[in-house]
Amino acid sequence: MQNLGDFKLPQFFNYPPYFTLQPVRETRDKQVQLWKEMILDYCRTQKIYVIGLEEDFPLFTNHVIERSLSHEARQAFLSALVSDGRAEWMDKSHRKCLILWHGVQDWADLILHFVKENGLEDSVMTVEEIRTGTESRGTELHGMDRTLLMRALKLLERKGKLVIFKGNFGRR
Repeated sequence: MQNLGDFKLPQFFNYPPYFTLQPVRETRDKQVQLWKEMILDYCRTQKIYVIGLEEDFPLFTNHVIERSLSHEARQAFLSALVSDGRAEWMDKSHRKCLILWHGVQDWADLILHFVKENGLEDSVMTVEEIRTGTESRGTELHGMDRTLLMRALKLLERKGKLVIFKGNFGRR
């Protein structure tokens, strides 16, 4: 079994036809499903939040079997994640994709759990403290994508669970 760093790649990753979009509908559906699961699992374990369609993404090339996904295949797999609500295009040209291995509601729940676990109710925290502070070390929130964190915080604000306010840091 091939590894990519500490990530154990699935068997199909070494099967050359899976790097070419399959013409038979049932086979393609299975191929798309396998790729979606692998992309989500890889992004979760490696804490990757954004995939650029035209950037070097480790899963899109298998050097051992000398295969790379075409632009069309990359687009198909990421679009399938978007259709499932597990990703969102970040731009109108569909070049960058925000990967949601947890949905926004799930991230919001993780934030609430984090706050309760650390006794931070009724306290003020900055977005950066949540993302990179000592309290968040060792949690899924540590290093979280800022855009995704803000979306989860805004969801909690709409539900009356917190209040977001902008500071005047550095302004007079």
